[in-house]
Amino acid sequence: MNKPPDDDFEIEMEIEVEAEITMVESSRAEEATDRPVSEWLFDPVDAERDEVGLRNLLGAVEALEEDRALGGADEKNP
Repeated sequence: MNKPPDDDFEIEMEIEVEAEITMVESSRAEEATDRPVSEWLFDPVDAERDEVGLRNLLGAVEALEEDRALGGADEKNP
């Protein structure tokens, strides 16, 4: 049985979001506050906000995948 085209999109989206989360985590935003503001390469609050947004997006993609796995999305949108 073939996968619906949306499945490929969801898988790619999940991979991209996970990669972005890894990049945000590796930025070590908490260490930026130890330096003077003039030396910051980014605002640590923005980095934290980005991480929260990415985690929410990842949760939404995973919930959509679960819904599809349970057949919920197919019943709603035949």
